Amino acid sequence: MAAMATTTMQTEATWRHTWGMRWRLWRRNTGEFWRELKKQPVAIAGGVVIILYFLAAIFAPQITFHNPELGRLRNRLLPPVWLEGGTWSFPLGTDAQGRDIYTRLIYGARVSLSVGILAVGISVIIGLALGAVAGYYRGRVDSAISRFADLLMAFPFLIFAIGMMAFLGPGFTNLILALTFKGWVEFFRLTRGEMIGEKTREYVEAARVTGRKHWQIIVHEMLPNIVQSIFVLTTLRMGFMIVTEASLSFLGLGIQPPTPAWGSMVADGRNYLLNAWWISTMPGLAIVGLVLAINLFGEGLRDILDPRLKIE
Repeated sequence: MAAMATTTMQTEATWRHTWGMRWRLWRRNTGEFWRELKKQPVAIAGGVVIILYFLAAIFAPQITFHNPELGRLRNRLLPPVWLEGGTWSFPLGTDAQGRDIYTRLIYGARVSLSVGILAVGISVIIGLALGAVAGYYRGRVDSAISRFADLLMAFPFLIFAIGMMAFLGPGFTNLILALTFKGWVEFFRLTRGEMIGEKTREYVEAARVTGRKHWQIIVHEMLPNIVQSIFVLTTLRMGFMIVTEASLSFLGLGIQPPTPAWGSMVADGRNYLLNAWWISTMPGLAIVGLVLAINLFGEGLRDILDPRLKIE
C-alpha cells in the first residue's frame, strides 16, 4: 500500500510538473506572439475587420430594421441614401422585390461565416487526423490515403463542388458536405509532410524510449509542434471557402432563396446592373472586404509563426 501511494504521489508530481511547464511555455509564446503581432499593422487591420463582420452577424437582429426575406414591391429598386431618391429607411437601397439590401447583407454574413467556419473546421479535423496517421505510420496506410488525396487533387475545387451539389442537391448541409469532401486534402498534405519531418526529431525517439504509446506521441508530442502551420492554413482556407460558397450560391446550387446569401444576392442583381447596380455591387463588396481581411490576417500570422521566414 505504501509503495502504491508513493507511486501515485510521484505520478501526480510528474503530471503537475509537466503541465506547469506547458503553461509557462504557453504564456511565453503568447507574449511573443502579441509582441510580433504589434509589428504587423496590416494583419491587425485585417483582424479588426474580421471582428466587425462577426459582431455584425451576431447582433444582426439588433442592428437591422427589416425582415431579410420579405419586402414590399412599392419599395423596389430604391437607390442608396447618397443617391437621389434614396432614404435612410433603406441606407443601401432595395432589390427588385423591395427587400432592404443592408439587412440582407448583415444576415448574409451569418451564412458566409457559418459556412466558412464549419467547412474549414471539419476539413481541419479530417485532414489533421488522416495526415497524422499517414505521416507517422507510413507504409500501406500512407500509400492508400495519399493516393486517394491525389485523386481528389486532380479535380479543380469549384468544378468538383458543382458536381457534388448537382448530385446532392442544394441546401446548407449538402453545401458543407460538398466543401469538406475535398477540403480536407490541403490539411492532410501539410500535416503529413510536417509529421514525416517531426518523426526524425530526437524528442520523438526519447518519447519512444520512455515507453509512451504511439497515440500519445502523436497527440501530446508531435501535433503541438505543427499546430502553428495548421492554424495559418486554416485562416487562408476560410477565405477560399467563403468565395466558393458565394460562387455556388450565385449559380443557384448553394443557399436557396429567400435566405440571404451574398452569392445569390449578386445573382439577383445581374439583370439590373445598368439601372440598379447596388443590388450586385453591395454583396460583392462585402465578399471582397471579408476575404481580403482574412487573407491579410492569415499572411500576417504566417510571417509571425513561420520560423523559416525569420531566417536571414
